[in-house]
Amino acid sequence: MSVRTRYRKYILSLLLSSLTAAAAWFCTEAGGFCRETAGAAAYACEMRPVREVTETSVRKDMKEILSKKRVMETRVLEKRPVRELSETDYETLLRIVEAEAGGEDENGKLLVANVVLNRVDSPLFPDTVREVVYQQDYGVYQFSPVKDGRIERVTVSDETRRAVERAVYGEDISRGALYFAARSKASGESMRWFDSSLTWLFAYGGHEFYG
Repeated sequence: MSVRTRYRKYILSLLLSSLTAAAAWFCTEAGGFCRETAGAAAYACEMRPVREVTETSVRKDMKEILSKKRVMETRVLEKRPVRELSETDYETLLRIVEAEAGGEDENGKLLVANVVLNRVDSPLFPDTVREVVYQQDYGVYQFSPVKDGRIERVTVSDETRRAVERAVYGEDISRGALYFAARSKASGESMRWFDSSLTWLFAYGGHEFYG
């Protein structure tokens, strides 16, 4: 065999060895790449249901939370009267307010109701509405509609009922007044007594209020 022929065989052998080594390396690396790719794909496949469950759970929980917020239970405080009046006292209060302040607005009516109830609370006067309204001092009635009988003839208006209800439920704008008078209708002697013996507080509508 000539030298040239042996040289060709040697070169061919080296080339085949190189190709074999390269093929082996590629298979090894490719296998690793495939394994990594396959693992990542498998992990993604496994995690997808987890994500879906988690996202679904979160959406469900948020929906429930928001739903509970929308239907949050609330309590409405029941409005209750501050004063417990008997039927007789309530009717008497309605009638004296109508008789004394029938021409006044609702606040004017409320003020008269306040004065009557202030007297009930005061140690200077009787303890019930009826006794306060029908009280006499030395034969003189405290309220002129009782003296002339108007208290029995009035028709109680809806506005008077609202004013009295406000008073019974605790609304008081009277500044503690125990007396009131209509100067234009009262006698000069009566008004002199009011002005000299009592403390003038304020005027509202056709009435002046004293403490």
